[in-house]
Amino acid sequence: MFDSTRYRKRSPENTQAGAKAYELVLRQKLARGESIEKLAIPEDQLFENFAWRWFTDYVIPNNKHSEQRTKKYVISTVLVPFFGKISVGKITSHQIEQFKARMNTKGVGNKTVKNYLTVLNKCLGTAYEWLQLDGTPPKIKWPKCNPARTDFLSPDECELLLKHSEGVVREMILIALRTGMRQGEIKGLQWNSISWENRSVAVRHSRDDRMKMLVSPKSNRERHVPLDADVYEILYARKNNTGYVFLDTDKEPFDYHRMERRLTKACNDAGIRKVGWHILRHTFASHLAMKGVPMTAVQQLMGHSNITTTMRYSHLAPSTLRAAIDMLNPKTMVIEEFRQPVVNQWMRMQQLEATEKILVPKNL
Repeated sequence: MFDSTRYRKRSPENTQAGAKAYELVLRQKLARGESIEKLAIPEDQLFENFAWRWFTDYVIPNNKHSEQRTKKYVISTVLVPFFGKISVGKITSHQIEQFKARMNTKGVGNKTVKNYLTVLNKCLGTAYEWLQLDGTPPKIKWPKCNPARTDFLSPDECELLLKHSEGVVREMILIALRTGMRQGEIKGLQWNSISWENRSVAVRHSRDDRMKMLVSPKSNRERHVPLDADVYEILYARKNNTGYVFLDTDKEPFDYHRMERRLTKACNDAGIRKVGWHILRHTFASHLAMKGVPMTAVQQLMGHSNITTTMRYSHLAPSTLRAAIDMLNPKTMVIEEFRQPVVNQWMRMQQLEATEKILVPKNL
């Protein structure tokens, strides 16, 4: 009762304490002259409506077609069915946890759930900015994901693959193994991107199969990769001024399916497991790490915007951990005075003892 008027409202919390707390909130609103009737959510604030507005006004202008396709799928088939009828300003951390539980119940892996939440997080952050909503977007507790396993070819497998490929396909495989260029970057490589004087290639293009045109590479960054002697030699032998470096037998640029078929055939002919072009990129970075190349240099050559991405190869690098463990062994630890492994002195001592046993008569 308030001012001789009776109000009946269902408490959002089904306990006596919760109902009394809710009653107090309602009384305070009535005392301030505010309405306690549930207000309709503005159409532009429904998650479903805002998500598609965000897709049109933000995703399409700022993301590549492949990313647009992925986000469109996530919005339409995952996020809208769950959050669609909720106001973007009313989505809570609890509801996000319920979403994660729903996905896990359906058997969706944590890595995929994390990808979904990344889209949701960006969409909600934009909503609070564009709609000038009060407060801050709900905090998201990111699911834990197992470290991704990086597959790569051994040096012997690389040799077999190159030995059982020929022509332009062999050239593409070689440049992937020696430069770490992505598949789209190899497809879109132009002759005018190669500096013959500096013996390097400027990675500034990637070919989009759907639009059949050149676009900027991933992360929109141009990077320069030195060419090793083998790559320089085969490209210089047929150098040109303009146009695509790699064309199929029909003089058309390669697309995803053409390149996959050629690489699969090369793997079958070489008798090795089937790998994709991105495995060749992993191979490039992995071999650099195993040779002791600093991670910052690997990052620049790979074109990673974040060193965290490059660190997936760090476990392959020659480690100081082995040297640290060897310090515990008197045969391998370093002598402070001479900075030489103790094993050398230990071996000399063993040789001297053996010599003394031979030279010194037994009766003495």
